[in-house]
Amino acid sequence: MSIVKAALVQTAWTGDKESMIDLHEKYMRDAAAQGAQVMCFQELFYGPYFCQVQDADFYSYAEAIPDGPTVKRFQELAAELGMVLVLPMYEEEQPGILYNTAAVIDADGSYLGKYRKTHIPQVKGFWEKFYFRPGNLGYPIFETSVGKVGVYICYDRHFPEGWRELGLAGAQIVFNPSATSRGLSSYLWDIEQPASACANMYYIGAINRVGIEPLGDNDFYGTSYFVNPRGQYVGERASGEKEELIVRDLDLDLIEETRNQWAFYRDRRPDTYTMIAAG
Repeated sequence: MSIVKAALVQTAWTGDKESMIDLHEKYMRDAAAQGAQVMCFQELFYGPYFCQVQDADFYSYAEAIPDGPTVKRFQELAAELGMVLVLPMYEEEQPGILYNTAAVIDADGSYLGKYRKTHIPQVKGFWEKFYFRPGNLGYPIFETSVGKVGVYICYDRHFPEGWRELGLAGAQIVFNPSATSRGLSSYLWDIEQPASACANMYYIGAINRVGIEPLGDNDFYGTSYFVNPRGQYVGERASGEKEELIVRDLDLDLIEETRNQWAFYRDRRPDTYTMIAAG
């Protein structure tokens, strides 16, 4: 068997950026102590979910990727701990050009690249078009020391096309860092990632923050989890109310076994999907 120990952490807003970064460093060290080889933080991990309001002051949270201080700090930590890290951040490409991004760092500390959130919502409590341009880097796969890793961020998960792009590109583990609150879409949290995992026959790590933040009344409900290529939970889900680190064993051999059994990719008919290609 090819077992990878993978970690997710869900946290509440501490009140300032520096303490959030310190907290995530602590959780990363805790994960390493449990043997974790790869880890993902929650969406926009070092800030509040500021998209609950439209306020240009929050543009100051954006940093360069990979040349900003936070990526550099976690490159050093990844190398120290020998851990692959998916680092969801607010990115400034240049003044006025901002993205919701995840940097991917290999276990030797090397920067492998980034994914920019593709689908950007603009509804009450999720005013993201005020802060982010739509991603323009496609759906990259990162060749890491633990295997082929992809990223899909929060609202992206409602769009099956991207999940499929990642699978066809060879993803073995896809992380979906999120800031998802109770309400209309909360039941989808239990459906979409398991369905996407089995449709594409890879592992998904779904991460959500917890708590109610001062900027709004969004109640972030945690329940972070891993699902396997058959859409089954890997161990228990995390708490719906408390900060929690989860570390799970992912058997990558199950990917090939499932694909040989179900053969969904073999039986696809892309020549018939004309409406998808036409938009």
